[in-house]
Amino acid sequence: MSQARNHRDWAIVGVVVAALITVNALAHFAGHWPGLLAVPVGAVAVVLLARMRGLAWSEMGISSSELKYGFRWSAIVVVAVVVVVGAGVAIPWTRTFFLNDRYSSARDALLAALVWIPVQTVLPEELLFRGVLQGSLRRVMSRRLTLIAGAALFGLWHIASSLGLSAGNAGVTDAIGAGVGAAVAGVVGAVVATSAAGWILGWLRFRTANLLAPIVLHWTLNASGALGAALAWQLL
Repeated sequence: MSQARNHRDWAIVGVVVAALITVNALAHFAGHWPGLLAVPVGAVAVVLLARMRGLAWSEMGISSSELKYGFRWSAIVVVAVVVVVGAGVAIPWTRTFFLNDRYSSARDALLAALVWIPVQTVLPEELLFRGVLQGSLRRVMSRRLTLIAGAALFGLWHIASSLGLSAGNAGVTDAIGAGVGAAVAGVVGAVVATSAAGWILGWLRFRTANLLAPIVLHWTLNASGALGAALAWQLL
């Protein structure tokens, strides 16, 4: 790889990371409507920007050439997640962790699972992280380092959203308590958990060569959590 090409590839990484920081800040601190639109609109803008800077569709996982592997892995992850979440809701001790006030209504949980989660979270985050970020990182580092860096950045992305993690969830409050120490513990726990999830999603992206399976896994995790919460409230 020529030095000029290497510099261009690192420049793309820098632009992508700067865009992620900007989108995240807008999503959490720019008010209601900018916050709602920042991530989905930002994801589309970053994808188009990366394409203009030379990142191929296949490098971003937006390709149909290996789609059959995506379907196969998607079926596997859906079954696995549904079984685990179902067991968590069924067991009284773990059920309390699903008691999120946001999804106490079955209608709200269903709307979140079918509309808000895919549109505001799953699709844009997968385009941003497993698509553009992972594709740009892979140009300048090994697959292993790409997974580590992508997972770490995905974890850091969730710092703002994990502030006040225990609010509205009695199970989490009982587990970590309240106050500053509990808030810090909640943020650290969320970053660690989402970093681990980011590594798995990134590995799945490499394994299947497209974004379908990571999208399905991400959506299944979040949607089953919302629907599991609604079911947990009904079982009280």
